Amino acid sequence: MDALWLICLLTFIIHTTETLSYAIRFAGVKTGRIAVAMSLVGITLLLSRTSNLIQGPFTGGLMDQAALLHTDPSWQLHMIIAASSVGTLAAIALFPTFVQISRRVISHLELAGSIPQMLRTAVTVDSLRRVRHHVRIPSWQVISRFRFKGIPKRLLLLNCLGTAIYTSSVLSVLYATLLAPDYKATVLMSSGMINGFATIFMTILVDPQVALLTEKAMQGKATQESIRDMYLWLMISRFFGTLLAQFLLVPAAYWVAWLSPLFH
Repeated sequence: MDALWLICLLTFIIHTTETLSYAIRFAGVKTGRIAVAMSLVGITLLLSRTSNLIQGPFTGGLMDQAALLHTDPSWQLHMIIAASSVGTLAAIALFPTFVQISRRVISHLELAGSIPQMLRTAVTVDSLRRVRHHVRIPSWQVISRFRFKGIPKRLLLLNCLGTAIYTSSVLSVLYATLLAPDYKATVLMSSGMINGFATIFMTILVDPQVALLTEKAMQGKATQESIRDMYLWLMISRFFGTLLAQFLLVPAAYWVAWLSPLFH
């Protein structure tokens, strides 16, 4: 049970940091420093990738234990996906605060010229104490200004679907190893193919549209409010993607188990 809670915590961190990357991008739009903001996005995603590396062996351990005890671990996998939903919701709530903090970090990074130099000069006890002044709690007044107009519905649907595949794919593959134990190696190797499909899906169909809409804001062809609303809707669509992943988990596992003999 302790391992499960650790996996859920790491999953929470992964989805919170990945979703908050939209806040950093919006801070880049507001400051006109989108290139600097994207470098910070890369650093934030590094934290996500590190958590993912640590999480993987623990999740595999759950499957090994289920195989030894002949138990069904599907409820544990559903809990892990639930942690991704909670992490995404936390990122949505932290969006206003993280935009303010990101604006300050972008300014410090531009002055320092490098991440190590910024950490030496800007990260002090006094600066950490001042973080509380940047906290922004979402209010009803802010929510009431939230608009859907002008945001491509197809973009949100694709983002939702891509998130669902990304969230459930590895867990489905791990579950499939229990459904097809004679083809365990084949099943495990298929995780890269499924994740690769999700990555290509997001890279080709989602990311370019987000980049184009962001560029319009940088050129003054779209308002910052419309870009803010777009990022918030993308975060919300990610949340619904994690909910959809709950329904994909088991069917996808059976599909992978059914396909595995075909490679022999």
